[in-house]
Amino acid sequence: QVHLVESGGGLVQAGGSLRLSCVASGRTDGNYVMGWFRQAPGKERVLLTSINRSGSNTYYADSVKGRLTISRDNAKNTVYMHMTSLRPEDTAVYYCAARFKLFFSTRPDDYDYWGQGTQVTVSS
Repeated sequence: QVHLVESGGGLVQAGGSLRLSCVASGRTDGNYVMGWFRQAPGKERVLLTSINRSGSNTYYADSVKGRLTISRDNAKNTVYMHMTSLRPEDTAVYYCAARFKLFFSTRPDDYDYWGQGTQVTVSS
Protein backbone atom coordinates (compact mmCIF):
# COMPACT_ATOMS: atom_id res chain seq x y z
CA GLN A 1 0.00 0.00 0.00
CA VAL A 2 1.04 3.56 -0.75
CA HIS A 3 -0.57 6.57 0.86
CA LEU A 4 -0.29 9.86 -1.04
CA VAL A 5 -0.99 13.31 0.34
CA GLU A 6 -0.97 16.42 -1.83
CA SER A 7 -0.48 19.96 -0.62
CA GLY A 8 0.22 23.39 -1.99
CA GLY A 9 -3.04 24.19 -3.71
CA GLY A 10 -4.98 27.36 -3.19
CA LEU A 11 -6.13 30.56 -4.81
CA VAL A 12 -3.72 32.32 -7.11
CA GLN A 13 -4.02 35.17 -9.58
CA ALA A 14 -3.60 34.61 -13.27
CA GLY A 15 0.02 34.78 -14.23
CA GLY A 16 1.13 33.51 -10.86
CA SER A 17 2.80 30.26 -9.93
CA LEU A 18 2.36 27.40 -7.50
CA ARG A 19 4.33 24.43 -6.32
CA LEU A 20 2.36 21.34 -5.43
CA SER A 21 3.86 18.61 -3.28
CA CYS A 22 2.92 14.98 -2.91
CA VAL A 23 4.30 12.98 -0.01
CA ALA A 24 4.22 9.20 -0.20
CA SER A 25 4.20 6.82 2.72
CA GLY A 26 3.96 3.09 3.08
CA ARG A 27 5.49 1.00 0.32
CA THR A 28 7.85 3.62 -1.07
CA ASP A 29 10.81 1.47 -2.01
CA GLY A 30 9.39 0.16 -5.25
CA ASN A 31 10.25 1.27 -8.74
CA TYR A 32 7.22 3.37 -9.51
CA VAL A 33 6.23 6.20 -11.76
CA MET A 34 4.62 9.26 -10.21
CA GLY A 35 2.15 11.38 -12.08
CA TRP A 36 0.16 14.57 -11.62
CA PHE A 37 -3.36 14.69 -12.97
CA ARG A 38 -6.03 17.32 -12.83
CA GLN A 39 -9.78 17.25 -13.10
CA ALA A 40 -11.89 20.29 -13.79
CA PRO A 41 -15.63 20.27 -13.02
CA GLY A 42 -17.52 18.24 -15.57
CA LYS A 43 -14.34 17.07 -17.29
CA GLU A 44 -12.27 13.93 -17.32
CA ARG A 45 -9.18 13.46 -15.21
CA VAL A 46 -6.14 14.05 -17.39
CA LEU A 47 -2.44 13.45 -16.94
CA LEU A 48 -0.27 16.55 -16.92
CA THR A 49 3.15 15.18 -16.17
CA SER A 50 4.92 12.11 -14.85
CA ILE A 51 8.38 11.09 -13.73
CA ASN A 52 10.20 7.83 -13.22
CA ARG A 53 11.86 6.88 -9.96
CA SER A 54 15.32 8.15 -10.81
CA GLY A 55 14.01 11.34 -12.35
CA SER A 56 15.81 10.57 -15.59
CA ASN A 57 12.61 10.37 -17.64
CA THR A 58 9.69 12.76 -17.60
CA TYR A 59 6.53 13.26 -19.60
CA TYR A 60 4.59 16.50 -20.13
CA ALA A 61 1.25 16.89 -21.80
CA ASP A 62 1.39 19.21 -24.80
CA SER A 63 -1.23 21.44 -23.24
CA VAL A 64 1.03 22.38 -20.33
CA LYS A 65 4.50 21.90 -21.76
CA GLY A 66 6.72 24.80 -20.89
CA ARG A 67 4.66 25.82 -17.86
CA LEU A 68 5.14 22.76 -15.65
CA THR A 69 8.17 21.18 -14.09
CA ILE A 70 8.02 17.88 -12.24
CA SER A 71 10.70 16.69 -9.86
CA ARG A 72 11.06 14.18 -7.07
CA ASP A 73 13.13 13.80 -3.94
CA ASN A 74 13.22 10.11 -3.11
CA ALA A 75 14.94 10.75 0.22
CA LYS A 76 11.82 12.67 1.25
CA ASN A 77 9.40 10.43 -0.68
CA THR A 78 8.08 13.58 -2.28
CA VAL A 79 7.16 14.59 -5.79
CA TYR A 80 6.76 18.22 -6.78
CA MET A 81 5.03 19.99 -9.61
CA HIS A 82 5.87 23.62 -10.21
CA MET A 83 3.37 25.50 -12.32
CA THR A 84 3.94 28.94 -13.81
CA SER A 85 1.96 31.42 -15.88
CA LEU A 86 -1.26 30.11 -14.40
CA ARG A 87 -4.50 30.74 -16.25
CA PRO A 88 -8.13 30.58 -15.12
CA GLU A 89 -8.52 27.42 -17.19
CA ASP A 90 -5.97 25.74 -14.92
CA THR A 91 -8.58 25.78 -12.17
CA ALA A 92 -9.13 22.17 -11.13
CA VAL A 93 -8.50 19.58 -8.48
CA TYR A 94 -4.95 18.31 -8.83
CA TYR A 95 -4.09 14.72 -7.93
CA CYS A 96 -0.86 12.84 -7.62
CA ALA A 97 -0.81 9.16 -8.42
CA ALA A 98 1.62 6.26 -8.30
CA ARG A 99 2.03 3.57 -10.93
CA PHE A 100 3.99 0.47 -10.02
CA LYS A 101 5.20 -0.23 -13.52
CA LEU A 102 8.35 0.80 -15.35
CA PHE A 103 6.62 2.42 -18.29
CA PHE A 104 4.65 5.61 -18.41
CA SER A 105 0.95 5.73 -19.05
CA THR A 106 -1.47 8.61 -19.56
CA ARG A 107 -4.49 6.56 -18.50
CA PRO A 108 -5.81 7.13 -14.97
CA ASP A 109 -6.85 3.47 -14.77
CA ASP A 110 -3.20 2.45 -15.08
CA TYR A 111 -2.28 4.14 -11.80
CA ASP A 112 -2.43 2.12 -8.61
CA TYR A 113 -2.66 4.71 -5.86
CA TRP A 114 -4.11 8.21 -5.64
CA GLY A 115 -3.99 11.14 -3.31
CA GLN A 116 -7.11 12.93 -2.15
CA GLY A 117 -6.48 15.91 -4.40
CA THR A 118 -5.77 19.57 -3.81
CA GLN A 119 -7.84 22.41 -5.23
CA VAL A 120 -6.17 25.03 -7.38
CA THR A 121 -8.21 28.08 -8.29
CA VAL A 122 -6.83 30.71 -10.64
CA SER A 123 -8.59 34.06 -10.63
CA SER A 124 -8.58 36.37 -13.61
